[in-house]
Amino acid sequence: MSTLNVPFLRLPHAEGLPAPSYASEGAAGIDLIAALPATEPVLIASKGWASVPTGLMFEIPLGYQGEVRPRSGLALRHAVTVLNSPGTIDSDYRGEVSVLLVNFGPEAFSVTRGMRIAQLVFVPVARATIIPVKSISKTIRNAGGFGSTGLDSKSPAG
Repeated sequence: MSTLNVPFLRLPHAEGLPAPSYASEGAAGIDLIAALPATEPVLIASKGWASVPTGLMFEIPLGYQGEVRPRSGLALRHAVTVLNSPGTIDSDYRGEVSVLLVNFGPEAFSVTRGMRIAQLVFVPVARATIIPVKSISKTIRNAGGFGSTGLDSKSPAG
């Protein structure tokens, strides 16, 4: 397993919260924690969403991105997930990381200080050189999209 050095800055409203870390030896992402005032939880109504601050800024190396991904436990138990999943943090972004949570559950959900709300995975990025051409090669699939490869002629949708 390779390692990547990612400097981070803790903002004043995250003081006293644990540093970003992996929950287990095999975890792919570090936990992101809500950096809310202890007396001011964020209540997300059913079918509502909110941006939740983490109090962290990262210096992601060039050639990498940070992907903000949901926590499976929040999704399973409360139907709460990351709305723009995965959210992308570009290597040149230097602002506070916030998590856009959405509540698909039937009841309001309360986000409190110190709650693990998402995970952050660092992923290599390939830069493409976009080249204009006069035609594109053909494939068996060609322009078929939105489920076209999983249907057969005997299925009701096929």
